[in-house]
Amino acid sequence: MTEAEEQQLRAKLAELKQEHSDLDAAIGTMTETSGADQLRLSRMKKRKLQLKDLIATMEDQLLPDIIA
Repeated sequence: MTEAEEQQLRAKLAELKQEHSDLDAAIGTMTETSGADQLRLSRMKKRKLQLKDLIATMEDQLLPDIIA
């Protein structure tokens, strides 16, 4: 992986982490609201899980494999 590719990956990773954090805050706010739209809440939770998986995959790409 070149330096430029790594920088792009790190920038995208930071963007995804921010989106994940924003979704977490929005979900928290919506669950406190009594009349929250359950379908929208469900979709937000699904997106949050997708982001979590994508973030984990990208972090694995950035960390070198260590052979013990």
